[in-house]
Amino acid sequence: MPLSNWPGSPGASGPQGPGDAWTAPTSLDYFESLVAEDAGLPLTEAAVAIAMDDHPGLDVQSVLARIDALACTLKGRIPADSVPLQRLRWLNRFFFHEMGFAGNVNDYYDPDNSYLHRVLETRRGIPISLAVLYIELANQIGLQARGISFPGHFLVKMRIPNGDQPGEVVIDPFTGRSLDRSELDDWLRPYRQQQGLVGDEEVPLGLFLQAATSRSVLARMLRNLKEVHRSAGSAARLHGVCERLVRLMPDVPAERRDRGLAAMALGLQSQALQDLGHYLLAEPEAADRAEVERCAASLSAGAAGGAAGPAGPAALTPAATLAGPPRMRARAQRPRH
Repeated sequence: MPLSNWPGSPGASGPQGPGDAWTAPTSLDYFESLVAEDAGLPLTEAAVAIAMDDHPGLDVQSVLARIDALACTLKGRIPADSVPLQRLRWLNRFFFHEMGFAGNVNDYYDPDNSYLHRVLETRRGIPISLAVLYIELANQIGLQARGISFPGHFLVKMRIPNGDQPGEVVIDPFTGRSLDRSELDDWLRPYRQQQGLVGDEEVPLGLFLQAATSRSVLARMLRNLKEVHRSAGSAARLHGVCERLVRLMPDVPAERRDRGLAAMALGLQSQALQDLGHYLLAEPEAADRAEVERCAASLSAGAAGGAAGPAGPAALTPAATLAGPPRMRARAQRPRH
């Protein structure tokens, strides 16, 4: 449901209830409603809504209408009797060549690369944001497209029958290239070596090519943004992304930990203590338990002493808190797209 149509929101029609008791839902409420159930989760709409923290005036329904208009233009060019392979060629010609969508190689870590309305405007993005748009157009023209959470690089796969035999094509949305199994194995080799998945422990390529759920796609988009804002030292923007991740993945304790650390950097002692405490209870054997306990203890000491602003000793400055405990900082890497 569009945000403007929620009961009690500005511009909503109909009775508002006794005493106009309704209050306008926030963009976070809107996002939470979109991702409440796995069945029918509207991936494209929820992906567009991710931008509402940085762009509070964003009209999500207008962005969706622009995407639908692109799909309508494309559908008008495809003969009704086109087979899937022909439809794929029309899609690639339209998306990558005529519209000029491509990876933003000049400013890869710009947050705008993750915001679909900006990707529509600039025609530049990162693999996962380009993939969401590409998948939406593909599905609207009758193709079966799904995302792949491939290590280090988000991909798209489509079922393209080859005569009477089932077939599958894997597309790199960053470049528009189709990838064969040897290329995918080459891409995967560094990850396998890093994770010790070689020799007898080697995992078949096919397991890395499974379709991603809509929820996992959104989680990957938000975790990309989380690392971008963490690297930039932007506490408020990091906290906003963590809020969405907690609502998207309520059963993942690490998301509560990260929201708690972001809240700590902002001086939100009550939320920080609650989130870090939740993490410690949910993950009694966590590798970073001692470090998170020290963060929680510093918060408790600050609260008991009536400290104002971000709590904790000098060693836990807001900047250090934003980066997370030392063990977490040592493990941190650039976001996977």
